[in-house]
Amino acid sequence: MNPSFEHLLQRADALITRIESVLPQPLGAPDWQASVAFRYRKRSSGHGVLEPVRHLGQLSLNDLKEIEPQKEKIQRNTAQFVAGKPANNVLLTGARGTGKSSLIKACLNTYAKDGLRLIEMDKADLVDLPDVVDVVAERPERFIVYCDDLSFEDGEPGYKALKSILDGSVSAASPNVLIYATSNRRHLLPEYLKENLTYTHTADGEVHPGEVIEEKISLSERFGLWVSFYPFSQDEYLAICAQWLQHFGVGAAAIEAARPESLVWALERGSRSGRVAYQFARDYAGRHASA
Repeated sequence: MNPSFEHLLQRADALITRIESVLPQPLGAPDWQASVAFRYRKRSSGHGVLEPVRHLGQLSLNDLKEIEPQKEKIQRNTAQFVAGKPANNVLLTGARGTGKSSLIKACLNTYAKDGLRLIEMDKADLVDLPDVVDVVAERPERFIVYCDDLSFEDGEPGYKALKSILDGSVSAASPNVLIYATSNRRHLLPEYLKENLTYTHTADGEVHPGEVIEEKISLSERFGLWVSFYPFSQDEYLAICAQWLQHFGVGAAAIEAARPESLVWALERGSRSGRVAYQFARDYAGRHASA
């Protein structure tokens, strides 16, 4: 073979290899034994990968207080799903720091031994949700695709991908996949005052939303189970503080003495949420242990 021609072939082969490395590749399966939770991540090259989560929080359902009705609904739905019974996609909405995300993580820790797995996806990556569903469709485990703080602006591509998977696509979602999403608002698209003008009124006084409003509520309606969370009262906040202080090993007398300080902490933060209670307990337990 002509040396110059052989050199040209080598350069062409190297060029093809470099091009293939930057082209999008089919999503591959991870090592399913590496973890019970995975994150979907996009590389700079545009390749999507499922990365095992190496360090999981050891949160349990018993750690979550003052949200018993919400806990019962989510636990029941998750138990049905793990058992192979009919279950719903879930939208958890409401006040920030009230335990929406924590409840999902606690369910994973509770049911992982029964085959429950979790895949976390950012809303920007939901356009790849059908690929993720295809990868796990033949697995024996049950997968929750978890999207935290879900909301969309007009025109975002992930909106239509999620809408199709939830309901309406020609290809049905795999029976071993559910979507659990949290959001601070029930209607996942922004709503504007001018859109109220699209409402129509019948002669007998009935009110009908216009097409714009119908489109904005249609995604939320595709979640079969809605679970709402509400701001905590002062007594509920104090009960959650006591629970977390006990969790961190603070004695009963010290927990009682910490009540005024926990209220000041909440006042300074402008919130009596479960997250604020947890943060106070960590701070107080750390100082208490040092003392």
